[in-house]
Amino acid sequence: MAEVKTDIEIANSVEMKPIVEVAKTVGLEEDDLELYGKYKAKISHDAIQRLSKNKDGKLILVTAITPTPAGEGKSTCSIGLTMGLNKIGKKSVVALREPSLGPVFGVKGGAAGGGYAQVVPMEDINLHFTGDLHAMTAANNLLSALIDNHLQQGNALNIDERRIVWKRVLDMNDRSLRNVVIGLGGKAAGVPREDHFMITVASEVMAALCLASGLEDLKARLARMIVAYNKEGNPVTAGDLNAQGAMAMLLSDAIKPNLVQTLEHTPALIHGGPFANIAHGCNSLIATKLGLKMSDYLVTEAGFGADLGAEKFFDIKCRLGGLKPDAVVIVATIRALKMHGGMDKKELKEENVEALKAGFANLARHIKNMKGFGLPVVVAINRFAFDTEAEIKALTELCNEHGVELSLADGWAKGGEGMKDLAEKVVKAADEKNDFHYLYDTEASIPEKLNTIVKDYYGGAKVTITAAAKKQIKTLEKLGLDKMPICMAKTQFSFSDDKNAVGAPEGFEITVQNVRVSNGAGFVVCETGNIMVMPGLPKVPAAEKMDVDELGNMKGLF
Repeated sequence: MAEVKTDIEIANSVEMKPIVEVAKTVGLEEDDLELYGKYKAKISHDAIQRLSKNKDGKLILVTAITPTPAGEGKSTCSIGLTMGLNKIGKKSVVALREPSLGPVFGVKGGAAGGGYAQVVPMEDINLHFTGDLHAMTAANNLLSALIDNHLQQGNALNIDERRIVWKRVLDMNDRSLRNVVIGLGGKAAGVPREDHFMITVASEVMAALCLASGLEDLKARLARMIVAYNKEGNPVTAGDLNAQGAMAMLLSDAIKPNLVQTLEHTPALIHGGPFANIAHGCNSLIATKLGLKMSDYLVTEAGFGADLGAEKFFDIKCRLGGLKPDAVVIVATIRALKMHGGMDKKELKEENVEALKAGFANLARHIKNMKGFGLPVVVAINRFAFDTEAEIKALTELCNEHGVELSLADGWAKGGEGMKDLAEKVVKAADEKNDFHYLYDTEASIPEKLNTIVKDYYGGAKVTITAAAKKQIKTLEKLGLDKMPICMAKTQFSFSDDKNAVGAPEGFEITVQNVRVSNGAGFVVCETGNIMVMPGLPKVPAAEKMDVDELGNMKGLF
């Protein structure tokens, strides 16, 4: 039996093309690029402006069922679909999020696809890449430093030290920094107060950059961000501290999209990466719009399952960016569906049609929800060698009963060749007329929007808003900041706020613990359950299995 190669071994076995050559396939010349070595580059503002005159291609969203420990392979399918579209003669580009170092060294390992459906150079993409996340960390923490300096220098804005809502960030999972005390050490060390850390990808700086149309718009968004409240109860913004100019300087390169390639030399835009269970979970609006101008089909993904990622993609990103999707792909695996049907992870290689049928309820709800946005849907089954014919037959019949086509996606093993069937079905779906619309009207109250999301979309029975959250909502209403899209922060492992409620639970309640506004990004965050904005490392972090030799060759990175 042939030894199975790891993702990093496969990535290193394929010779990359110079990124200048890849760029030419989508109308970019060398002068349009800011090179970071031979195989990655940023795209200049001038090039973006020039390409903006091109006609838009079709927008394909790739989403997934509710995640399980068995894995679904959404990024692998997104990359593979893009290669498959090019295989059938359709000019296609993929737009993905940048990985965060926290999950890379924590549970997930690398995040650049898998098998023969990867973006490269995968080590660079998974690590420092072009420094975007470091720039966002610096910009966020510059604002923190300016806040504390303002307190130290006399507090002319009369900031209430107990109501500073801006947090410091670090692009690493570090639970010890969730709650800290700063300013200790005497008068010269600052004003003592409680502070908090989040992971960089949860920062509003990340969300604002990913929803900005350009550098001027980003600067305006940064200025609007609320960092504290004064002793009269009025908001204090980054603009009040005159922070936006310096922050924008730090982000002036980070706002430019990054160009890399797939293993088949298809162009890939990887830019921005807000967490999907904390923020809105999509790559940058700039990269998405640029990709539409560069291709006939722009394939992009939303984070985690469709309940989190796809809903936010539609109700936040598409609404704020004026995007109109043409089709949706829902990724699933037979083994993940069997887990949703109650099967133990250790037994997933065994055939179990009944567990598959029971777990299909999760996929069925996602299908219903995507159709509820007025869009055509294709189901992609990320194939494994131990999927049986009986299981495939049962799943095909269930999809037919729900009015969607199913495609067996074999991109992991065969690259674009294994995704041609999915590509054909996506082209057909994208040609259909659609009635895309949003889930709710932003003019509705925050409780009304929450009820629509929980009852009509998640399948729950009730939203419980804690007393503290009600008070926060009243404050936002008083300030006129409640007429924005909702960004739900909840567990990715269930439609509910209970991570153990797999499948398609019904009759559940979701508790909203905390409500805060991301005024620069343009949405209201509603935190549910015990959601964490600074994750911790697992008992055995992925970092423990990683290494690099004296020649710089890496191992263990997925």
